[in-house]
Amino acid sequence: MIIREEYFAKIDPFVCKPVIKIITGIRRSGKSSFMKMLIDRFHESGVKKNDIVYISKELLEFEYIKDYSELYKYVKSKLQKNKNQKYILIDEVQEIKGWEKAVNSLLAENAADIYLTGSNSRMMSSEFATLLTGRYVVVSMYPLSFKEFLKFRNIGKNEDIEGEFSLYLKFGGLPGIHYLKFDDEVVFQYINSIYNTILLKDIVKRHQIRDVELLEKITRFIFDNCSSITTAKKISDFLKSQHIRIGVQTVQNYISYLQDAFLINRTGRYDIKGKKHLELLDKFYFSDSGIRHSILKYKSEDIAKLLENIVYLELLRRGYEVSVGKLDSLEIDFIAEKTNEKLYIQVCYLLASKETEDREFAPLEKIEDNYPKIVLTMDKIWGGGRNGIIRKNIIDFLLET
Repeated sequence: MIIREEYFAKIDPFVCKPVIKIITGIRRSGKSSFMKMLIDRFHESGVKKNDIVYISKELLEFEYIKDYSELYKYVKSKLQKNKNQKYILIDEVQEIKGWEKAVNSLLAENAADIYLTGSNSRMMSSEFATLLTGRYVVVSMYPLSFKEFLKFRNIGKNEDIEGEFSLYLKFGGLPGIHYLKFDDEVVFQYINSIYNTILLKDIVKRHQIRDVELLEKITRFIFDNCSSITTAKKISDFLKSQHIRIGVQTVQNYISYLQDAFLINRTGRYDIKGKKHLELLDKFYFSDSGIRHSILKYKSEDIAKLLENIVYLELLRRGYEVSVGKLDSLEIDFIAEKTNEKLYIQVCYLLASKETEDREFAPLEKIEDNYPKIVLTMDKIWGGGRNGIIRKNIIDFLLET
């Protein structure tokens, strides 16, 4: 297994601290492997095997643990009666009904250092979040970054990085593809099976959806219109044009289910001049390009929106809160913010003409503050930017340390 160091860096400050560590993210993004890596690290630091309780709801061995009562009884039966530090790790905890009651009790008892993974973002809007305000931390796990992709592929700096980037654009960042031959039919068949599992297990079954075909149509529409302003009404109107009648509220519900399962990300808009978040006209971004292409097929003409989506995900990985900027009638692709830091970013495939350059730089030039402003493109960057605005190659940006 390849060690995903950035996630250890995020969780290390909380190891053996009285807070629950929760790793969330789309299925097959690497959460289960990360749990196993954590266990290996515990062993390396001298923790005895009997002081670790590990439960994976993906294993038949633990199928009988269906609710909080069975979970609590199992954990208590496995905790050794000694003074050593204990560790509890539960993979895909959302599969256990009322899990938060057992975990809350174990935390209150100071029974062990607790780690959980989950594939549904709504798990933290439950009673658990209310009971444990300030006593848990969430680490979001994403599919592989391009830097991680190269590491999994064992590609060095002097090899064909641009060729590898093309593969990354097409196949995405789910770690499991690296066990396969990089053949379109093989890889997309594997990814499509993951997509179907997410759709059927995390959405259809959980929310008792009867019209699966309608859900798939909405998913396809959002994937096809990624990085464009999309509304529930727009989707509803499109479906009505296809002679499918569906209300706006139903579309909104389906969108929220896709978000909960981490298939898509919704990003709001921010009015830079008015200094306020706008409530309408959000943008959506997919969580993995391979999943998108497994159902829509890879099209080279989509390169601009694919690049924008990849930059968006990279900003999330780096811990930024991301919104789309609005300045009068102009749009800034991303405003990325975290503590005492802000970036304005435009993403463009190529600055092939003076008109294109003006279009990308003009919105940034109108922003009246001193935070960094960057234009990212696939051009070979030989010189500086323009009026204090930085130009960077997208691949170089993704490979920054």
